[in-house]
Amino acid sequence: MGEPEQTSAKKDNTVSMRTFPRVYYELVLVGFVIIMGMGLSSSFLPLLAEELDPSGLLVGLVVSAWFLSRIFIELPGGIISDRIGRRKLLMLGISLSVLGPALCSQASNIYILIIGRAIWGLGTSFYFMNNTALIIDLFEPSIRGRALGIFQGVEFVGSFVGAPIGAFMADFFLANNMGYTPVFYFTLALMAMSLLIALISKSLRTTESGKGRVSSVTMQQVLSGLGDWGIAAICIMSLSRMLLMQGIFQTVFQLYLKNDLLYSELYIGFIISVRTVGHILAVVTAGILSDKFGRKPILMTGYIIGAASLFAYPFIASLEILLLVGFFAGFGEGFEFTTLIVLLSDIAPPRIRGGAIGLYRTFMSVGGVLGPMLFMAIYSSLGASYAFFTAVAINIINIVLLATIKTRSSENLDDAVVSRHEASGAERPQR
Repeated sequence: MGEPEQTSAKKDNTVSMRTFPRVYYELVLVGFVIIMGMGLSSSFLPLLAEELDPSGLLVGLVVSAWFLSRIFIELPGGIISDRIGRRKLLMLGISLSVLGPALCSQASNIYILIIGRAIWGLGTSFYFMNNTALIIDLFEPSIRGRALGIFQGVEFVGSFVGAPIGAFMADFFLANNMGYTPVFYFTLALMAMSLLIALISKSLRTTESGKGRVSSVTMQQVLSGLGDWGIAAICIMSLSRMLLMQGIFQTVFQLYLKNDLLYSELYIGFIISVRTVGHILAVVTAGILSDKFGRKPILMTGYIIGAASLFAYPFIASLEILLLVGFFAGFGEGFEFTTLIVLLSDIAPPRIRGGAIGLYRTFMSVGGVLGPMLFMAIYSSLGASYAFFTAVAINIINIVLLATIKTRSSENLDDAVVSRHEASGAERPQR
């Protein structure tokens, strides 16, 4: 596929961030606003779902719906992105992210909340898939981790800001018998702001039009990437990461704090925010360190820290220690968050990069769907301790998978994939 115009950021891995292209900073701003809007409801969403469905049967589905709508669209979306460019799908994603909270704000029953979450999740999928691909397009592997890590770190500052603000707002509106609806109105305003920023961005249009993308990549060529064990293992680790993020930290953890440890929504918001601080510091640090020391050592460190933190949760109840362990849990997760996708970009052929990211995110979405239902079932039947220990076991499996991956140049992999298709009579895509 056609490569983006060369920028000064691609020439020297010691280059200052001041020479990064303008579109990079505009995408950072849009991402910050979107993540902040998502963070406003993160501290009370399972509580709202439980309020709308006291039986608890559909609580897990409210969280899962965020990913359920994405399972069958992310891989085709990645391929379409390779064909027509990143901007069109990015704009579609932000537009759907406006519609999602608008529906959630009118959720008089749990089914409307599920539909709103599904549409909102689909929108963020298109946005994050295409902004990640665009960042990877713009930077060479030698500084790609740094660029993506800083980008994601700034985005998650929005989550850090959004979670306590959302918790405070929820606490205030509930005290005044207004419910959670006004919080979604604030979210809607933030999403509309991000759409406006993207619409008026001249540099985003210029970057996209300058690519000359003429890729004719097919679904078969993307799926053939699973024949490489490294790509397959990374996709499995992507799935398991979301099992834990959505099943534990977006569902069970909040219910555990509320029902088992009797913390209020306000304190839950603070605990989540401190975990987010660890996550933010880690995604920036991981990007820089993985450029210097390699992807696998940083990922291994993240999995070990994450497993230790998850193992500790059932044995602590004091707020101070919960905050400390939460910080380390977020730090371990942040090491995984950035480094795993950069490792994929190192391995996947450049000409099917969008499709490879779509495949990665499809596995991620499957984990997002299954995680809340799996861990809610464990939590409901066996208790929180078994849910945390299951998460520890999954992290140990990830460590084993990571040890089996052998990295190699994505360009060499590209040539190998092309050779297999030429041998089968397939036409070589234009670059």
